[in-house]
Amino acid sequence: MAKRAVYTGMFDPIHNGHVDVIQRSLQIFDELIVAVGANPAKTALFSVEERLEMIDEATANLGLGGSFRIVAFDGLVIDLVERERADCIVRGIRAVSDFEYEFQMALMNRKLSSTVETVFLMPHERYTYISSRLIKEVASYGASVGSLVPAGVEKRLAEKYPPKSPA
Repeated sequence: MAKRAVYTGMFDPIHNGHVDVIQRSLQIFDELIVAVGANPAKTALFSVEERLEMIDEATANLGLGGSFRIVAFDGLVIDLVERERADCIVRGIRAVSDFEYEFQMALMNRKLSSTVETVFLMPHERYTYISSRLIKEVASYGASVGSLVPAGVEKRLAEKYPPKSPA
């Protein structure tokens, strides 16, 4: 039986740690749906459409084929999982600090649907310190984030944060 998983996040923007989790997920699952969500508690730098495009660009050369889709969603993750007939939710964990929140979410999702499991994947250790929030902060000061994000994302960040002229 084919196993389908959903990897959710804001991906604002997608970074190399996210791409790593996507690749690792596809070694485990037959199909992966990357779901770009809107979080009312957070203000996104990029629109949902821009985030979908960046994920598409970042994964275009990975040879993922029909085993990979990108979708937008709002609402409960568990509703998306059921709508997509997925078996599992994939969540990336970088450090112990991520675990408490993710653990609570996994238990809530299990309460809402006892048949759906959550799998926690760690990105490669070279990505454990990066987050979309930190990438945006560093980029806003004009520092290079090229080693942390796909090339298309770096270009879009430069458009959002043009170089500051000297005072």
